[in-house]
Amino acid sequence: MSAYELIADLSIPLKFGWPQPNAFGVDAAVAMTLGDTRDGSSVNFEQYTFIPHCNGTHTECVGHITDERISVRDCLKDVVMSALLVSVEPDEVASGDAVISKDVLSIGGVQPPATAGGSDSLIVRTLPNDDSKLSRTYDGDNIPPYFTAEAMRYIVECGFKHLLVDLPSIDRIFDEGRLENHRIFWNVEVGSRAVTEQTRLHSTVTELIYVPDEIEDGKYFLNLQLAPFEADAAPSRPVLLRAVD
Repeated sequence: MSAYELIADLSIPLKFGWPQPNAFGVDAAVAMTLGDTRDGSSVNFEQYTFIPHCNGTHTECVGHITDERISVRDCLKDVVMSALLVSVEPDEVASGDAVISKDVLSIGGVQPPATAGGSDSLIVRTLPNDDSKLSRTYDGDNIPPYFTAEAMRYIVECGFKHLLVDLPSIDRIFDEGRLENHRIFWNVEVGSRAVTEQTRLHSTVTELIYVPDEIEDGKYFLNLQLAPFEADAAPSRPVLLRAVD
């Protein structure tokens, strides 16, 4: 049986009532106190309200873009998977947006399996990188980097089943609902909301992670832990591991 050493927890702690990441201008995640031992209750218990896609680290499946209701719990079959961590510096394009192109990925170390050896999952850390990502607000005044369609096709061609990013979306956060990169990654036709035999049902996208600077690029193992939600997305805890003798 293999043994593993914990290298890093890549999830962003969701601190209710404190600064937290936020995307698309939704309400902050909140906790409503229903019982407090300091006020005489026998126990502490709270009601939590949040949106997994917008309020913190989450993993989503193809059900995010299909009419058919598909649960991420049914899509994620891998327990411990091989992982490649790369750091990339997005390019600025004419519109002023920052994009992650195929060339940027190649320079960062993403290569086809024939030349680099395959990994199940790709973890992308964008540069510059700092802990402001733990509580950053992404909206119309702060458009984060996003992948080009060519880059997303390249990721699929390289054989990655799982993609993890420190961004609120692999698409431009305001793209009029096209979600082209999501469709490319899951192999869903442009404009379609239907699942076919070609759909990559067991592939997942994890967004709003944070990779500390001290974690070096390279190959690792990954344990992608999910909250047991029957939903297209769930809060998640990606744990980076290294095999030990």
